[in-house]
Amino acid sequence: MIDALAIYTEVDRAKAWIARNQGKKPHFACILGFTDTGLIPGISAAGATPHDRQFTAIADAEFLVNGIQPNPEFPLPPLHVGISPVFISRAVIEALKIPVTVLNAGLPRSPAILAVDLGGAPARCVSTGNAIDLQIVHHLFNQGLKWGEKLAQSADYLVLGECVVGGTTTALAVLTGLGIDAIGKINSSHPVCNHTQKWELVQQGLRQSHCNQVGDPFAVVAAVGDPMQIVVAGMTIAASRICGVLLAGGTQMLAVYALAEAIVQTKAIAWNPEQILIGTTRWVAEDPTGDTVGLAKTLQNVSLIATRLSFAESRWKALQMYEQGFVKEGVGAGGCAIAATVFQSWGQAELLAAIEHLIEQRNQQIE
Repeated sequence: MIDALAIYTEVDRAKAWIARNQGKKPHFACILGFTDTGLIPGISAAGATPHDRQFTAIADAEFLVNGIQPNPEFPLPPLHVGISPVFISRAVIEALKIPVTVLNAGLPRSPAILAVDLGGAPARCVSTGNAIDLQIVHHLFNQGLKWGEKLAQSADYLVLGECVVGGTTTALAVLTGLGIDAIGKINSSHPVCNHTQKWELVQQGLRQSHCNQVGDPFAVVAAVGDPMQIVVAGMTIAASRICGVLLAGGTQMLAVYALAEAIVQTKAIAWNPEQILIGTTRWVAEDPTGDTVGLAKTLQNVSLIATRLSFAESRWKALQMYEQGFVKEGVGAGGCAIAATVFQSWGQAELLAAIEHLIEQRNQQIE
């Protein structure tokens, strides 16, 4: 089983986490959010145009829950290249009957599926330095604590995923606001990360915010964050006291972990970091235009692992594009693939077959 996974940091902690949760059925919670940062031309490839990117999260969530449908209310938006990572997540949860909860942390419009509305709001652009009202940040953190505890009480372990277009930019902003050197270490949905564009926006936002470089973590999120981050930080803290937590993502979940750690230290509240693992795809972990592993090492005491899933031999060109650095991750794709390995010992063959089957079904419907 371990051959299907790559462990990059804190090897012993990762192996212990896997051993504790092997054979257990996870519960997948996908937290949706939105930031106007995602509307900036060129900032993200998760939707071919800024207009498309307004619908990415709600379309991904609908497909995640419903799978192939003849007439989805929100069809998956077109990408310039590749295919949405939600195909990976959906293939796993459909085949292994993994329960899913969708939480709306702050979207411009509600998804067409049953989702928990957390009473949040979309974030303004990171460049404003005034992304989210502080009272909403505190409210969303408390909602995260509540739902993390609630879901953990009935789950063997939790997989926490996200869908926020522009979220790697807000991740860079929050990491920087927390005093962590993340410049050049983050990833993006582009084949070559647009570090300069992201960094200029982050610098502008931090200047506008007058936020201390190393200050109150809630103030940092209010200044330059997005609504998903504070919810998942709260969920992670609360759930880690009860069960294992797999933070499904790369840059964005490393930022969430750093945020959770800062909150724990600031508020002196209990958590169990030994229960937390960050899991992504190797396309993120081994992206030569970012440094996810270096970022994980900078945070210290955090275990980063990845699925070794490869699309090099796929018969679908849209999947093959992942091997060229397009898309890489999202909607908990890496975490769901890891969970399939931990739960049912799935390796490359099982994962690829399930994902390709789902694409084949979709293509037959289109024809």
